Amino acid sequence: MNPEPTIPAHERVYRTLRARIMYGEIAPASALTLRGIGAEFGVSMTPAREAIRRLVAESALTLSASGRVSTPELSNDRIEELASIRAMLEPELGSRALPRAHPALIERLENINAVIAEKIVKADATGYVRSNIEFHRTLYLRAQSPAMLALLEIVWLQSGPTMRALYARLPRRQTIEKHRTILAALRAGDEPSLRIAIRSDVTSGLRMLLT
Repeated sequence: MNPEPTIPAHERVYRTLRARIMYGEIAPASALTLRGIGAEFGVSMTPAREAIRRLVAESALTLSASGRVSTPELSNDRIEELASIRAMLEPELGSRALPRAHPALIERLENINAVIAEKIVKADATGYVRSNIEFHRTLYLRAQSPAMLALLEIVWLQSGPTMRALYARLPRRQTIEKHRTILAALRAGDEPSLRIAIRSDVTSGLRMLLT
């Protein structure tokens, strides 16, 4: 058997940093340096620079005129824009997933929602963000719309650090209850209710951050 190909260093750094940003493990406006990334991952400046370049291109990181690289600190206008994009994409993905929402999928979503409840009890903010994204991704994968899901993941990536900040303001059980409404619509095969439930879930949280 051929050995599994080694992941290039720049790809490994990119994937790890991308996940950290998406799941809110890095706070908004946190600075990153090539030297720091290189030291953490044991790579030279070149792979670190390539990973940063890709993340800047996805707007997961910002690059100032002075060369400072940091996670974005979203303005009110940007939060509103991302919430609007989610309100367009996610109900459509849910609608496309509905015909394939078999009982095993619904059970899987219920289990993820139970994990979210555990993360809330443990005050695990990054675990909460990670599990919340997993809930939505698990459903939307059934839509079989990879291009649309890829666009949505860019939105999740850009809002990841801000979603971590949201955790401190969000009524703790709000997400769980909204997910239960989504699950009820899936069980009933009720497409209009599913669209409404998803739109409410994905926009109400982000808009709580508007100041």
